[in-house]
Amino acid sequence: MFTESGFIMIAGAGPTGLTLARELQRRGVPFRIVEKETTPFTGSRGKGLQPRTQEILDDLGLITDFRKYGGDYPELLIHLPGGASMRQRMDELHDPTPQVPYPNLLMVPQWRTSSLLADGVPIEYGTGLTSFTQDEAGVHVTLDTGETVTCRYLVGADGGRSTVRQQLGVPFEGETHETERLLIADVRIDGLDRDNWHIWPGADARSFRLGLCPLPGTDDFQLTAPPTDQSVEDLVASVDPSLTVTHIGWTSHFRANIRMVARYRVGNVFLAGDAAHVHSPAGGQGLNTGIQDAWNLGWKLAVGDDQLLQTYETERLPVAAGVLGISTRLHQRHVDGEDDAMRRDDPVLRQLSLTYRGGPLAAEHRATPGPVRAGDRAPDGLLPDGRRVFDLLRGPHATLLAFGWDGDLPFDPAHRISDPETIKAYAVREPTLFLVRPDGYLGCATTDPADITAYRTLIGQ
Repeated sequence: MFTESGFIMIAGAGPTGLTLARELQRRGVPFRIVEKETTPFTGSRGKGLQPRTQEILDDLGLITDFRKYGGDYPELLIHLPGGASMRQRMDELHDPTPQVPYPNLLMVPQWRTSSLLADGVPIEYGTGLTSFTQDEAGVHVTLDTGETVTCRYLVGADGGRSTVRQQLGVPFEGETHETERLLIADVRIDGLDRDNWHIWPGADARSFRLGLCPLPGTDDFQLTAPPTDQSVEDLVASVDPSLTVTHIGWTSHFRANIRMVARYRVGNVFLAGDAAHVHSPAGGQGLNTGIQDAWNLGWKLAVGDDQLLQTYETERLPVAAGVLGISTRLHQRHVDGEDDAMRRDDPVLRQLSLTYRGGPLAAEHRATPGPVRAGDRAPDGLLPDGRRVFDLLRGPHATLLAFGWDGDLPFDPAHRISDPETIKAYAVREPTLFLVRPDGYLGCATTDPADITAYRTLIGQ
């Protein structure tokens, strides 16, 4: 499939680039991943992993480690002016179900997410991309080490200031809200319990003064506050003199930057993650959307078919636009000081309802499909032998699920499903074949085996 110069170059070793590298690595696809920073990222920044992202980590075989070091989002303890307090949850904790094994947002500091994804990945730190050209022979990349290489595909996962995007000349359309800024820092504090996310409102109780969120698996709190001339130590002492800051680590001054591209692909160069879209952190969507960009792109790069690769932009661009709208609305609630601005109970935020229905890879052939259709996420389910549907799907392959099917199976691997609860979860009313794509979305839904044979050619399986 790949010639000597047919490897894939990934620019950027954040969660997006690392997810892509993991996916290519397990498929045996040659790649290089370069990172201009000389050391791994050390901050907590994007700390929330949505349920759909956890399912991706399950597929990669990493979910046990992530759950070992992560934790549920704690209850908010709001310290009101005058000494009173109140409690509030961003979202109620949900019980796992056979269809949704990871129903809650998982808090993991971003540095830990990157570290777990990076384990075993050969990252070239201190190596940045400076320029590239492309022609029929491939993408010719110049690195800041002076090396020039030719690769088959280049993926820019190099963040909001993406060199790859700038070199492509793809506009980054949107707005930067210069007046909407936030101080973020990782700190250690003596005298503060770690069972709650502590919030101190401003004097009018609708404004925000300081937040301290305990980060699971660490001794740190993530501090958030409006811009201030006070030192971190003085800021914390101003809300509670009994608290002592003992360490200040990663610090960042965030400004509201809400932008996205109109193209995810130019020739054999692709954009993913923050290089393609940047969001308000409200709602915990940005990092998760980047990981899902990589998840959508990885298997398509491995196949290498040009028509299949074109579906990356077709599928992911509308998703990024929708997510940008959601996070922007949540951000505006904070700006407006709405009473429920911290609530995160909209099910859309969990990204389980994300669908590619109507897209080029959603082949729904049934005359009367039910609520689960081609393009949707494949639900999990418990099987009579103790396995889960996700156990059948785990790995880099597409999978055929045959519900109530007695005939021959036109694909391998294939699994006959007769369990009533799983049949109910897939809303099947007659013998049905579902071909599940390598990324866990329902590609083809049909009652005719010939449709499966045609579809497998479409996705290179």
